[in-house]
Amino acid sequence: MEAFDRLPPELRKWMTGANLPWSPKSCDRIWQKAKKNGLPVAERLILLDQIEAATLRKARNSVV
Repeated sequence: MEAFDRLPPELRKWMTGANLPWSPKSCDRIWQKAKKNGLPVAERLILLDQIEAATLRKARNSVV
């Protein structure tokens, strides 16, 4: 819980509405890399949505 509490508020809010059980560490890694690449907060949130959607698609396609 401590790791979650250290995340930026926007990222914590995104995680509470996520469809997958993301870890604070994995979300923070994506967030920090996007920040380093100059993405503003809104675009970082869009990126997280896109990554989550791709992960869900991949999971659906692998189910036989």
